Amino acid sequence: MAAHQPPNPRELFTIRLLLPFLTLPWQGWAAVPRWLCLAQCRRLALATLKRPFPDCTGDVLGMGMGAGCDGESIGNCPFSQRLFMILWLKGVIFNVTTVDLKRKPADLQNLAPGTNPPFMTFDGEVKTDVNKIEEFLEEKLAPPRYPKLGAQHTESNSAGDDVFAKFSAFIKNTRKDADEGLERSLLKALRKLDAYLNAPLPAEIDAYSGSAVPASSRKYLDGNELSLADCNLLPKLHIIKVAAKKYRNFEFPAELSGLWRYLNNAYARDEFTNTCPADREIEFAYLDVAKRTK
Repeated sequence: MAAHQPPNPRELFTIRLLLPFLTLPWQGWAAVPRWLCLAQCRRLALATLKRPFPDCTGDVLGMGMGAGCDGESIGNCPFSQRLFMILWLKGVIFNVTTVDLKRKPADLQNLAPGTNPPFMTFDGEVKTDVNKIEEFLEEKLAPPRYPKLGAQHTESNSAGDDVFAKFSAFIKNTRKDADEGLERSLLKALRKLDAYLNAPLPAEIDAYSGSAVPASSRKYLDGNELSLADCNLLPKLHIIKVAAKKYRNFEFPAELSGLWRYLNNAYARDEFTNTCPADREIEFAYLDVAKRTK
């Protein structure tokens, strides 16, 4: 399609992300006519799409996510980042506009009343469950046009599934006598994740048939490509890394070689680093949560 030709809406999968920010209000929304914001959003979304999606017309899919305290940057929400990463890995280019949650337009209130981001709309239907949204995107954005992101090994989907809960208990704790035990619990969960990352996958074992199998050298949970399992876990690990260091002076132990290999490979990927909130966003989000131990 030539650059000067307008896109055919029947050949486009249009994604519009509305990012309600959760902290400081942004004054820009009130100063700009709503019709102009929506028109610009639609125009930019159509202009930046690079993948066709048959049988969809116009703005059929929208998504609401959390933005940062400045109303523009990415906010601290691992569930929003999870969906952001999925869309990026699928190869869909999309436009983003921010909306003040405290004074959100009537259109948005009517769209998903009482719903906190992230949420998604498709053909008038609102989806608020992150797992359901993930399933929907994996089903609709499917091969051969879009890559399959589901993990090949079911164990990868549950690897590290208790780490964030252990971290939350640790960082929210206010009792000094319980702090050491909660830190040990978090370390135990991290070591379990590290063990999974160092354990070779079946394909790696097959490659060493008849000889001793070394520790895994794979980059991510399920192999050398990012999967849905990574989109779920990596945003949480990044939050832990930043918030635990800031408020509990806790760092991932250097001896967790599998975990550090995993994180270093992830930080080398634009799909992860460019969707991560800034450290200040995470620190701001946990400012009141990270109570001082007594």
